[in-house]
Amino acid sequence: MRKLVGPIVAVVVLGVALVSPTVAQTPQTSVTVDSNVSPNRAGTPKKPQGVTLTGKISWKSEEGIEPPIITAFDIFLAKGGLYNGGKYAKCSAAVANRNGPQACPKKSIMGSARGVAFADQEITRPKVTFINGGARNICFYTVLTNPARVETCVPGKVTKLNGNPKWGYRLQIRVPEVLQVVAGVPIALREISFKAGGKSYAKDWIATTSCPKNRKWGFQVETSYLYNDGSTSSSQFADSVACKPAKK
Repeated sequence: MRKLVGPIVAVVVLGVALVSPTVAQTPQTSVTVDSNVSPNRAGTPKKPQGVTLTGKISWKSEEGIEPPIITAFDIFLAKGGLYNGGKYAKCSAAVANRNGPQACPKKSIMGSARGVAFADQEITRPKVTFINGGARNICFYTVLTNPARVETCVPGKVTKLNGNPKWGYRLQIRVPEVLQVVAGVPIALREISFKAGGKSYAKDWIATTSCPKNRKWGFQVETSYLYNDGSTSSSQFADSVACKPAKK
């Protein structure tokens, strides 16, 4: 069993989708993103278009390299998007952590994800519930059952980047210590499939308000890794998805 002191993984995902898979390389780990945004025709500032985000993120290490722990995400979203967390029912992380998502208003649940991860040599499959936390917060409530049961929020912080010439929003995700090592075993996420937004009671929780002149919504993801020898690395990749301007 490999031992590790340091942060570990949880989950998650909120981002603009890709038309086709895209791969970013670190010296030891590749990241593949394959997802979709629907619809891809933009709304307008007066009539935002709610969207549903679905897809999968996968991580693959070079042969002979122990899969790393993912310790943090920073996701930057281009202008033309809109986050409406402050508009809908919300639930605090404290409430969710005490009694689970069932203690939250049903209409605060905005999506879900399922993961595949290594717990030493065993496979564990974390389940995640996306809980709206208001104008600036999202709780990615994560449940692990192997090698031991752990339930907790992975906090996400949403910041609107007013005045930034390129990016409209930043989503920061940091893994809490309780998910760093479970029962003495580090957890290395290999795959996460997600669906966010598009709820009948919150159709524009995530929305679009414009399509840039180049007909592309851009995004950038920065990921931090921790390896079993204590070394760290990070990767950064950027891409875009084709969009259509709002109908006149």
